[in-house]
Amino acid sequence: MADFEDLLAANQEFAADFKLGGFDGVAHAGVAIVTCMDSRIDPLNMLGLKAGDAKIFRNPGGRVTEAALEALVLGAHLLGVRRILVIPHTRCAMASNTEQEIRDKIGESAGVDASWAEFHVVEDQLVALEEDVRKVRAHPLVPDSVLVGGFVYDVDTGLLDQKF
Repeated sequence: MADFEDLLAANQEFAADFKLGGFDGVAHAGVAIVTCMDSRIDPLNMLGLKAGDAKIFRNPGGRVTEAALEALVLGAHLLGVRRILVIPHTRCAMASNTEQEIRDKIGESAGVDASWAEFHVVEDQLVALEEDVRKVRAHPLVPDSVLVGGFVYDVDTGLLDQKF
């Protein structure tokens, strides 16, 4: 239990003036974001949003996976999502290494052969982003009324650059 003591103490402080109790779970700004799990990305603040405004789906590389599509469909039909932003970022490890390099790094860190694992590196971020935006727009359960945009977040400047 002591391994998490610092985080639990921080949670106690957070909960002391918690204001989201009873919240309905709807995306109040009508926004859904698919982005990378990179800790340099602060999805709400980078868009001027606050807790409760957006649905956020994060994964390595910020890709539109089957799980991300499931979340976006649920968001569009049940949670008030009207705009979807797909946002990979600069200097992403998933776009800066080959599949073999990632496998080697993981295998070395784990002390176990990782040659069999798939990490889905991104060979060309802009091609992948265009593909992901197209995938969301073409999904039969994402209404045409939902706007979908593809952006790249610059982790060194904090700026978004709309690509699609």
